Amino acid sequence: MTLRVVLADDQDLVRAGFRVILGSEEGIEVVGEAGDGLAAVELVGRLLPDVVLMDVQMPGVDGLEATRRIRAEHDEVKVVILTTFDRDDYLFEALRAGASGFLLKNASPEDLVDSVHVVARGDALLSPEVTRRVIARFSQPAAPERVTVHRPPELTDREFEVLVLLARGASNAEIAQELYLGETTVKTHVSRVLTKLDLRDRTHAVVYAYEHGVVAPGGG
Repeated sequence: MTLRVVLADDQDLVRAGFRVILGSEEGIEVVGEAGDGLAAVELVGRLLPDVVLMDVQMPGVDGLEATRRIRAEHDEVKVVILTTFDRDDYLFEALRAGASGFLLKNASPEDLVDSVHVVARGDALLSPEVTRRVIARFSQPAAPERVTVHRPPELTDREFEVLVLLARGASNAEIAQELYLGETTVKTHVSRVLTKLDLRDRTHAVVYAYEHGVVAPGGG
């Protein structure tokens, strides 16, 4: 099945470069381009692509608001945020808006292609670099009332252990090694955690864990 992609970026050269890279890849088709957030929302509504590569800083409606609108109206469409990581607030707002992942604008062509495949199959594009920034953001010194660790009552003991390790940025392989489980079993636990807590993906799980005190600030 060919994956249909929309590019949203106000820089013509960036869109052109991404179009060339993706257009040369078998199984991926760039079906539309937008130079601002509002145009991206309208384009997605007409074309219903599988994936949108979304810049943040665009005139008029920015990429964050565009992502929020797209995800609210078309939950099946996945959005990858194009970022330079110069603004942490963009990162966390994008997470809350429903983005499935992040891609550095200077990423390799291979990473660009991989990002489309990863989010299209329903996984989160959560690189170690992104995880470290999320953890750093929520691990700053905090008031005493935020230090109490909260355990979601919906989760079993094992699922809670998996959530804690997710919050620390562990991969499935690392979780399997830590808990002496098979990777297939870990995938099942991760899926159950996301379902029970109504979370979109692993990225959302990391944010949830720190915002709700599942892991105490400072790595506890």
